[in-house]
Amino acid sequence: VQLQAYGGGLVQAGGSLRLSCATSGRAFINNAMAWFRQAPGKEREFVAAISWNGISTYTDSVKGRFTISRDNAKNTVYLQMSSLKPEDTAVYLCAAARGGISGTRKDEYRYWGQGTLVTVSS
Repeated sequence: VQLQAYGGGLVQAGGSLRLSCATSGRAFINNAMAWFRQAPGKEREFVAAISWNGISTYTDSVKGRFTISRDNAKNTVYLQMSSLKPEDTAVYLCAAARGGISGTRKDEYRYWGQGTLVTVSS
């Protein structure tokens, strides 16, 4: 089972990026998927999640700016990020949950990708 996140990069404040998470090895159509992020010297934190039936959840700091979506036919989850801020700078990791309902805790997620770096300059 592999989760590969990509699409990160350097962007100016106010800009946009779209992250993708491609899964392989098994299908996750019945599992919730999520994005977490980890900034240097900080704990890994929840960003957004989407349940098996498309219901999404966001941490307060990204509501209205980020959108999570999934394409089960492509085994891919996306994170569209807009109005980026320097404080969004982090390694972004995708994860697949043990079940179908999305949660915000790290221990609810069984499979993790390696992450992609997003750097937002001021």
